[in-house]
Amino acid sequence: MDNRNKALEFAKNNQAKFLAELNEFIRIPSVSTAPEHKSDILKTAEWLTRQLAGIGMQNIQILPTGGHPVVYGECICARKDAPTVLIYGHYDVQPADPLDLWTTDPFEPAQRGDNLYARGASDMKGQVMASIKAVESVMQAGELPVNVKFLFEGEEEIGSPNLVPFIKEHVDLLACDVALNPDTGMIGPDAPTITYALRGLAYFELRVYGPEHDLHSGLFGGTVHNPAVVLSELIAGMHNATGKVTLPGFYDRVRALSAEERAELARLPLDEKHFLDQTGVSALYGEEGYTPAERVGARPTLEVNGLLSGFTGVGSKTVLPAYAMAKISMRLVPDQDPKEVEESLITYLKEKSPNTVRWEITNLSSGRPSISDIHHPATQAMVRGLETVWGTPPLYKREGGSVPIVGDMQRLLGVESVLTGFGLSDDNVHAPNEKLHLPTWYKGIQALIHFFYNYGQV
Repeated sequence: MDNRNKALEFAKNNQAKFLAELNEFIRIPSVSTAPEHKSDILKTAEWLTRQLAGIGMQNIQILPTGGHPVVYGECICARKDAPTVLIYGHYDVQPADPLDLWTTDPFEPAQRGDNLYARGASDMKGQVMASIKAVESVMQAGELPVNVKFLFEGEEEIGSPNLVPFIKEHVDLLACDVALNPDTGMIGPDAPTITYALRGLAYFELRVYGPEHDLHSGLFGGTVHNPAVVLSELIAGMHNATGKVTLPGFYDRVRALSAEERAELARLPLDEKHFLDQTGVSALYGEEGYTPAERVGARPTLEVNGLLSGFTGVGSKTVLPAYAMAKISMRLVPDQDPKEVEESLITYLKEKSPNTVRWEITNLSSGRPSISDIHHPATQAMVRGLETVWGTPPLYKREGGSVPIVGDMQRLLGVESVLTGFGLSDDNVHAPNEKLHLPTWYKGIQALIHFFYNYGQV
């Protein structure tokens, strides 16, 4: 039996052990946003170091950042010309609130049928463990076909505020040929997926100010410009009748979709009916000339995430509000730059705002978009691994959400990322009763084993 089959056999024979260790991992409530769980964050980092030591990693460290620490481990033990894979993951989780909506304790894993229910089961402790257990299986079978480095952060769920400075300080330590990020998931249990592009984010708070204080709308309405009306008109003007964003220069850097990409995106089970069923809306809306799958993954957007102005309580109160506020987010695609988009928004406001009000814009967060080469040898190694296990070619997906670390690694380490994962769209990520589909998880471990051997043969 060759090493690949030995590794696969080891993984199959140790499923119960792998699941028991995943349960241990999940039981530690590593909620990064809550100060009362700071000790649990450190406890989780220490738990991970023991895991890495147990599978044979070397140079294992808990490295400080400006916030929660990074866990690092490596095995530079493959043949001299073997490529190096940097495996990224995060060990922090979202808060479990509201607790009353959980069927079982969020930090006591509960298996019901084929699913494991717990906070972090899918996002992303299950994915972290899949990568660790795949490496363990390969190491049990013999020499590693690739060099491996692990990088696990504890702040992804709060926006990774300290990860970029950490990477900048540890470029040599993190040097690699490719990054593996198993955090993007699958469309369905029978649809293995490669995510090759992620949208970036530019998120703002816009405030429009009018009078010094709320006014009586009967005494002053019609003579003082209402900030809520001004804000509404500004927002309404940010799209034209065809669904395109009207900010000057907004599309200047947007890459056109190639025929190959459009053909791959057309394979996705993300047609109009899918979105109607998922959302309950009566009809879809969006930029003309693009399919729903292209709109949510390959085109930039501008959305209003919240509005506030004047009196919003029960009953009536006739006021002309002193100010109006909107939260506005833009999902960006390669090669848009968040800073340039911010300048575009400011230019629009300067051109369109009347002199009867003043406005302020605050940049709340931003992240660069990313796109990976689907023909990269590592990506194709994963493609073959997924196809071997699932018996069907994987789907290629452009993700509508944002994972800024991918763009950061491209920019700072100069490497592409292989983006996959074994969570499902119905895993209730960030919501009560988060779950992990265990048959898919076990298959994912097998696919990762194949990936390491496939890439090691390149």
